[in-house]
Amino acid sequence: MEPYWELTFDADGDVDTAQREELLSGAERERVTDLLVFAHGWNNEQRDARRLYERFFAPCQAMSGARVRLGYVGVLWPAIRFADEPIPDFPPSAATPAAAPPGEPVLDEVTREALARAFPEHHAELDRIAELLAEHSDVPSRLYEFGRLVRDLVSLRESHPARHFGEDTGAGEPAMLTDDAIEVCEMFAAVLDTEGAPELFGRLRKRLWNGAHELLRQGTYYAMKRRAGAIGQLGLGPAIGLLARDVPTVRVHLIGHSFGARLVSYALRGMPADVRTVKSTTLLQGAFSHYAFADRLPQDATRGGALHGIQRRIDGPLISCYSRHDDALGKLYPLASKLAGDSTSFLNLWERWGAIGYDGIQAVDGTQRITLGHAVPTTGCVSVDAAAVVRRGGPPSGAHSDICHQELARVVFTAGRIASA
Repeated sequence: MEPYWELTFDADGDVDTAQREELLSGAERERVTDLLVFAHGWNNEQRDARRLYERFFAPCQAMSGARVRLGYVGVLWPAIRFADEPIPDFPPSAATPAAAPPGEPVLDEVTREALARAFPEHHAELDRIAELLAEHSDVPSRLYEFGRLVRDLVSLRESHPARHFGEDTGAGEPAMLTDDAIEVCEMFAAVLDTEGAPELFGRLRKRLWNGAHELLRQGTYYAMKRRAGAIGQLGLGPAIGLLARDVPTVRVHLIGHSFGARLVSYALRGMPADVRTVKSTTLLQGAFSHYAFADRLPQDATRGGALHGIQRRIDGPLISCYSRHDDALGKLYPLASKLAGDSTSFLNLWERWGAIGYDGIQAVDGTQRITLGHAVPTTGCVSVDAAAVVRRGGPPSGAHSDICHQELARVVFTAGRIASA
């Protein structure tokens, strides 16, 4: 994986300028023809992101043609992954280090430390959140307190640059942060519960606190989703603009996983409008709305998705790889994304608030739908059913992180018209 550069962004979207300058000079010096830019999704450590990049990029050099000079960029940004979510083929030390047993409504130390790094000004709230989870109290006021703490944890001041980057199809806060906390915890618990055992009192109490643990997870993931949009538009997009100015011959291929897919999509919005450097954008299990690119929303024809028309800034296709085996996006994402005040029923919740990584791009005219292994169109919006390979992983996220496959790297090559060996 050489030459390789990194671009590190802080929570406000500010880039490490030394790294950016090294990329600009290095891409020209190395005479890179095609630059693969990958943004990770939720994760705990930079080392985990680097392992992801190494694994995904591993087959690329052998796949490229003789006249292709590949370069690689790993985008590093402050995200978080709960330690109980396994990553297929990653060693336990990287995927689930010292995590609590699955289904235990406690805040394990690994996740507690990750939350402290992601929300450095909220140590007191995190301490109390950990206490409440450990207590498993049957007193309703404890769950209401828990809900308030989660909301305080993920709230931003009015002037924060990331405040308005949270939603892809409308304005407002998720209902999970505003509705009755006990009802929200019950909702998450119902989706997570697969035991089917009688609701004895002790189990019912634990079930509610399992739902509270999921509220914490989804609340912090909402903060990461919001952060990804800000970093993409305010940070990565302008950096690509500078690259296009300084090294106009380089062909850029954006790749994003999970919230990283949202990050690279918002980077398209943050690029100067005349930049034609990006030749393809590939979204792997994208954790944002399947209507984000729609000109008109099915539920409201007066509005479009936050990224409507942005795909036209790509000099090539926008690819969304999706899988029905992704439980994080298929089961939990719609519940966590529903906005406060929305009257959507439980039955059609998934249709309105579904994720692009679960069922592909929706409500964009001309979108083509293919299965993995078929010829990938080189223009327009394309939804690729990747369930044949994106299928492994345990609860609660399913196959969400099962993305390191040569077949998916091949999609990037085909979409970007990168000459193959």
